Amino acid sequence: MELRQLEYFQMASRLRNITRAAERLRVSQPNITVAIKKLEAELGIQLFDRSQKQLALTPEGAVFLNRIELALRNIQDAVLEVNDYKQLQKGTIKIGIPPMMGAYLFPKIFSSFQKKYSHLDIYLHEEGSMSIREQLERDELDFGIIIISGASHNLQLLPMTTSQIVACVPAGSPLADKERLTKDDIATANVIMLKEGSFLRQTILGKLKEQSITPNIVLESNQVVTIKGLVASGVGISFLLDMVLEDAPGVKAIPLEEPLFVDVGLAWKKDRYISKAAQSFIDFCRDTLRKRESGNNAAQ
Repeated sequence: MELRQLEYFQMASRLRNITRAAERLRVSQPNITVAIKKLEAELGIQLFDRSQKQLALTPEGAVFLNRIELALRNIQDAVLEVNDYKQLQKGTIKIGIPPMMGAYLFPKIFSSFQKKYSHLDIYLHEEGSMSIREQLERDELDFGIIIISGASHNLQLLPMTTSQIVACVPAGSPLADKERLTKDDIATANVIMLKEGSFLRQTILGKLKEQSITPNIVLESNQVVTIKGLVASGVGISFLLDMVLEDAPGVKAIPLEEPLFVDVGLAWKKDRYISKAAQSFIDFCRDTLRKRESGNNAAQ
């Protein structure tokens, strides 16, 4: 039984799709298929029920997955810890960032961190906040700079800023003259929505559902620049964090009738071993926050 076989089985189980697992692991689909078949032959059981349209675990497969999840996590942590003991001047950090934070919050942090720790390699993974939370829980990422409001108790959180969810409307439209956007305004408008996996999408749709409103979604995109361009062109309205609308020609930010605020910050798994590289990033973020708070207090 090889470690790679277990890793392939784990990823295929999580994604319930061998093709997607191959893409995530950057290997060919036949490699994963062959590895899983060998694993099944060695165990003498069938791990997947292949009669379903979607890949599904058999009861035996579910038990096996539950056992190896902890084993693989311990192996990953052991490798990190041993590498730290070797005291190499090298390290890798995997960070998940939603497109909105990636474009407007992270660059300010990353540029300063990279200057101070140029020997560390940082890999960025763009997804929505909800998807990043799930990947942190599955130990696929070291950190996520995400909307932390309502995050799992399994995640350690470092709040960094608070932002308001606002409606983005064309600057020349009648809606731009309003002080607040009402549910009726939203109900009659064309809406450009962030894609699945976004905390903002989930929050807005949840609020609208409470008011029995089904928005007319005409387009979906995770590219903030694209969304702002579509709004400015009069295609529809959208919902974004106010932090990304400081420089948005042709777009007017309007608060919602019931204001919505969210906390943005750094998140990581509580029970994972924290490598020296990862700890340096946590310490850097904390130090940056302290300096910012000191500057704000001095200005008051």
